[in-house]
Amino acid sequence: MKKMILFGLLAAAVVAGIAGYMMWNKPHQNMQKADADVKADATTLYSEYETDETAANAKYLGKIVEVSGTVRETTKDGTGSVKIMLDSGSEMGGIICELDPLSAHKRTDFQPGEQVRFKGKCDGVLMDVVLTRCVEVTN
Repeated sequence: MKKMILFGLLAAAVVAGIAGYMMWNKPHQNMQKADADVKADATTLYSEYETDETAANAKYLGKIVEVSGTVRETTKDGTGSVKIMLDSGSEMGGIICELDPLSAHKRTDFQPGEQVRFKGKCDGVLMDVVLTRCVEVTN
């Protein structure tokens, strides 16, 4: 009887270990090929968060959002991270699109006033609405 219990516990530990290993090594989603769950322009996206953050989170949070808008500014930090701020029509904030470090990008320089489209994962709002793992949509 003890051997049966010990064998069952050992089997459960092996299954849990394999499942944990597979989840840890799960490949990242290819953002170039991913379909957007929701599409919005920068002004609408920011306005929805400014008006009702809870409703906007239900609609956008954790989803792949395709956003279009006008570049306000581009910043690059010391780690090579590129962030593009889209104009939201508000002086208080905008839409920050952080380029995906796991994707190859045709370009990383965007000029103020340029019209662009990005898709990325919505992480919600602090002062700005933040989209991470962004890639430029060119078609």
